[in-house]
Amino acid sequence: MENKETVLVTGGSGFIATHCIIQLAAAGYNIKATVRDLSRTERLNQIISEGLKAQNISEFSPVTWHQATLTEDEGWNSAVADCDFVLHVASPVAMEMPKNENELITPAVEGTKRVLKAAAQAGVKRIVVTSSVAAILYGTEKVEQFTEADWTDVDHKSTNAYAKSKTYAEKAAWEFIENDNSGMELACVNPSLVLGPILEEDFGTSVGMIVEIMSGKYPLVPDMEFGVVDVRDVAALEILAMTHPEAAGKRFICSESSMKLKDQTDFLKELLPEYRKKMPKGIAPSWLIKILAIFQPALKSAASEVGKNRELDSSRARNLLGWQPRPAKEALQAAAESVVKFGLVKPD
Repeated sequence: MENKETVLVTGGSGFIATHCIIQLAAAGYNIKATVRDLSRTERLNQIISEGLKAQNISEFSPVTWHQATLTEDEGWNSAVADCDFVLHVASPVAMEMPKNENELITPAVEGTKRVLKAAAQAGVKRIVVTSSVAAILYGTEKVEQFTEADWTDVDHKSTNAYAKSKTYAEKAAWEFIENDNSGMELACVNPSLVLGPILEEDFGTSVGMIVEIMSGKYPLVPDMEFGVVDVRDVAALEILAMTHPEAAGKRFICSESSMKLKDQTDFLKELLPEYRKKMPKGIAPSWLIKILAIFQPALKSAASEVGKNRELDSSRARNLLGWQPRPAKEALQAAAESVVKFGLVKPD
């Protein structure tokens, strides 16, 4: 399939972005992508080629790589030049919350504005910003289903730096587009816990949780529930949000269904019994999590979520755009099997 339109994918070495690139290449788009370090591109080209060959696609346009970072202007104008669309996937992430929350918030917000400004000046038709359900769910006692009308309360004491960074960055994007006169359109995709197959040893933050569960880091898991979505379905929704006429001006919850951590662990034990002994034995008492949070600040935001059911309504993406995600358990299975394949976990 040949497609003359050009798409820029920011943060091209990331978990979601690499899957986006593979799906865009399969659809015949011309692709540009940014990375912080151009030395990574040889390996990335190999990963993309392998991903396409797995779909029996041997002929595709090579990715044009550009060096650019969220914290500097340099490189962005050349990266967005001649692009019809931008998938802004790049975002600072951290396995552990920084002591200074602005280490996450500032690059997320300023980087988003930097990309939007460059894209608007280049005449890009539509930009899709990858936000998160972290910009929807937190700082509230709400228990009913969450929709795209909901926003995280950044001023609530339980809202962590990551949730703040995603909320501030997405709001900055909507504010930019409201004041922009270029005619560029904006859509936002808000994924939940992104699982599915990793493509290299450098795995995403969400899959890192599966690695930790399978490696024996946690004797018990908290009574917590997460929306789950496969990375391949996140990429599919990114492209639908980029191309569908009805997507402009809207945000889309990107989650298949919710799973408790205990249910995820039980499923992994059945799937991979040779790792069973290392996996959590049960649910940690809520009082224990709350006490530990006093001494371990990283647990503070987790403690506020214990026992809460966070149901996410993804009907807008399904009904308006025709998005059809695979089951959450399939995403969990693909994640677990791929971390085993890359030797990131060892059996009992």
